[in-house]
Amino acid sequence: MIKGSLISSLARAYRKVDPAAKSDLEILLYPGVRALFLHRLAHPLYKSKFYFLARCLSEIGRLISGIEIHPGAQIGKNLVIDHGMGVVIGETAEIMDDVVLYQGVTLGGHHYRPEPRHPIIRRGATIGAGAKIIGRVTIGEGARVGANAVVLGDVPAGATVVGVPGKISH
Repeated sequence: MIKGSLISSLARAYRKVDPAAKSDLEILLYPGVRALFLHRLAHPLYKSKFYFLARCLSEIGRLISGIEIHPGAQIGKNLVIDHGMGVVIGETAEIMDDVVLYQGVTLGGHHYRPEPRHPIIRRGATIGAGAKIIGRVTIGEGARVGANAVVLGDVPAGATVVGVPGKISH
């Protein structure tokens, strides 16, 4: 096992959700890990108003992973982006700890005003493949968004949302 708090914590997070992960070294090759590593470099640059450099790192991340994370997005610990191709995370998105995103997820905005316009994803939420979460909505702690759901409103903690438009499943 690789030592180091960030790497070992990320490896544990991936192992929890991906039984195909056989070693920490293999996990380091995952596109989600590459994209998150570059975001961890780009985000402080963005916060320090080095927007061009931050965007350059973000674009490198997109080129080598197929995952687009705006350098302004706030991302907590242990985010897992599994099979991340096509994931888009907008500038004012906030993702808390222990969240799982699958391929093709969009955390997008629906207006162009310079204010928070992207989703907030609370701790432990899981967002299924192809889901689109649009606007300044909150996905509650431990909530699940089904594959290809389109979510335009808040989702309570622990709820499951499916469909287009997304509705809470009972």
